Amino acid sequence: MDNKNTYQPIGIFDSGFGGLTVMKEIVKELPQYDFIYLGDNARAPYGSRSFETVYEYTLECVKHLFDKGCHLVILACNTASAKALRTIQQKDLPVMAPHKRVLGVIRPTTEIIGKHSKTKHIGVLGTAGTVSSGSYLVEIEKFFPELNVYQEACPMWVPLIENNEYDNAGADYFIKKHIDSLMKKSPEIDAIILGCTHYPLIADKIKKYLPKGVELLSQGKIVSEGLKDYLNRHPEMDNNCSKSGKLEFYTTDLPETFDKAATLFFGKEIKSKHQSLR
Repeated sequence: MDNKNTYQPIGIFDSGFGGLTVMKEIVKELPQYDFIYLGDNARAPYGSRSFETVYEYTLECVKHLFDKGCHLVILACNTASAKALRTIQQKDLPVMAPHKRVLGVIRPTTEIIGKHSKTKHIGVLGTAGTVSSGSYLVEIEKFFPELNVYQEACPMWVPLIENNEYDNAGADYFIKKHIDSLMKKSPEIDAIILGCTHYPLIADKIKKYLPKGVELLSQGKIVSEGLKDYLNRHPEMDNNCSKSGKLEFYTTDLPETFDKAATLFFGKEIKSKHQSLR
């Protein structure tokens, strides 16, 4: 089965653990497909890095997933989707792999957000890198130009989650601080995008500090439904995906360390292998 001609999994990439919340929903939606997850934990986090660095790292990881037989790769990382996806799609793929595809997590969310707001005021919570990239503003403008979009960078949330400190009272301070800051920008906000794949782990705490009636949108389910629709619309790509329900996990850091935290994000035990990028 591991012959590249027959084993053609869908690749899922993230700089660390967050993409596993997306993969969890994708596997639930498409259980028959084969998947490979690659976390670039050795160089995480990507959020504070430059566009050039994020692009270089992301392209390197995409190439590794292509080498493992993937014809389709999902960037299950908002920072990589914001800072690298467009360049990879427009500049690299036509040259190195014209029949392969790389998709991100920002577009599927922005395609549907307008249907979730009555006030036309929406919020985006994300890392500093995702917010500063302006990618959500650009994509939402394409689909729903009438929406007013307010962003809030939450630099402490990922470290709190990855260090398993998000259940402590100290985490509540930082969660409430950014929710209050976002809602001050517009009290009319009635829908909020969780623009980081880590944030579903603190969704319950976020809801605790939100005004009643504000809807919180996680990307996992949206991306999984979007991928299913994409494969239905592109049978030539679907035919290139092998279907035996096999899951593989790779990390550029220590597998033992990865497995412990990854289980928290994926919801079940994970056994990963080390992936060297050099």
